[in-house]
Amino acid sequence: MTKARTPKNHPNGAEQSLGAPKLFLLDVEGTVAPISLIYDQMFPYARAHFERFLQLHCGDPNVAGDLRMLAEENGGETDPTAPKFTTPEYWDEAIPYLNWLMDQDRKSTALKSLQGRIWQRGFESDELKGTLFKDVPRALERWSSAAQVAIYSSGSVAAQLLLFRHSSFGDLTHLISGYFDTRTGPKTAKLSYESIASAMGCEPREVMFFSDVVRELDSAREAGCHTRLVMREGNVPVDDAHGHRRIKSFTVL
Repeated sequence: MTKARTPKNHPNGAEQSLGAPKLFLLDVEGTVAPISLIYDQMFPYARAHFERFLQLHCGDPNVAGDLRMLAEENGGETDPTAPKFTTPEYWDEAIPYLNWLMDQDRKSTALKSLQGRIWQRGFESDELKGTLFKDVPRALERWSSAAQVAIYSSGSVAAQLLLFRHSSFGDLTHLISGYFDTRTGPKTAKLSYESIASAMGCEPREVMFFSDVVRELDSAREAGCHTRLVMREGNVPVDDAHGHRRIKSFTVL
């Protein structure tokens, strides 16, 4: 009988040597970019521009698709405090629900898509700049020279591309091989990490996932990935890391 093996990254056992990962998978908020970028710059910018953007672009098929998705999400809403938005053609009725979703910090795919479309104008006009931690560019260069680097964020793929194309260190998109958002699946679902590994041509055990959120790391570890809990200045303190190895900088890897 074959003896069951303890997972390499299991909280009840010491992590074994991964060797050289084939994929470095990175969260954004609190991992490569400060939380303040999202909450102090990007979210307020989206709020300020929702009405004008929808007024001008509600006839765009892609925007109309986002509004239909938003209405579908609203139809399944269980929170009685949520504003109603059931008719996608009435774009102005979407705004209270969009603002409510942002107040709740919901990982709504429709919301994230609309935010990304609005942020495009902000980044391209230099009203927004993708502020990253100073150790990020060198880490991306180092990792991408020997493996693949991918991003997995609740923010839309479009928003991710904008962030790294218009970063505070210049265009870094040539160092990143893949981008994934909630269309792949929730960040707290094991299957999401299995799907990303498959899409990037590797096994979960060949993936190193970085995040500041323990629940996300738990799901990645359940899929077989190796994990690092990123402890950045401004992040919410973590009392119980669930056995995930803590790091304060990418310079240690």
